[in-house]
Amino acid sequence: MPRLFVAVWPPDDVLDAVARLARPPVPGVRWTAREQWHVTLRFFGAVEDASAAVDALRGVRAGPAEAVVGPAVGRFGNRVLHVPVSGLSEVAADVVALTAGVGQPAEERGFSGHLTLARSAKGKRVNLALLAGEAISERWTVDELCLVESHLSPAGARYEVVASFALSGGGRS
Repeated sequence: MPRLFVAVWPPDDVLDAVARLARPPVPGVRWTAREQWHVTLRFFGAVEDASAAVDALRGVRAGPAEAVVGPAVGRFGNRVLHVPVSGLSEVAADVVALTAGVGQPAEERGFSGHLTLARSAKGKRVNLALLAGEAISERWTVDELCLVESHLSPAGARYEVVASFALSGGGRS
């Protein structure tokens, strides 16, 4: 069964800025690759048939949104180092409402837009606070979201866009 999620991808200039952030070699830290940098709006998990998600996402009515990156590298505890991305809450809420019957239930903790930079390796104790705090300030207009299939491997996840949808209302595949 495909493992699916809904995401937006930053444009190249924003990805270039993220790529300029320090990525020191730290034992127990696995850095993500540029092609993995996206903002997840909703994670479905394993879904038997992607067509239900595609049909639901065709109803997205949220307009284009301005995504704001920064102001600095942050962390979620000592597991995930990330760059915060704000401005996508309305789009994420629209996606969650439209796809309520698809995949596993949406997380109850609410949407927290971010680009994941690194993760602590399982079983490793790493103080990510030492890697947080570097300033970054970027923005872009988000006018499209994507339904994405995640292919997991020991080398890291590889993502494949299943369908894309305009944020001006309606979608395309």
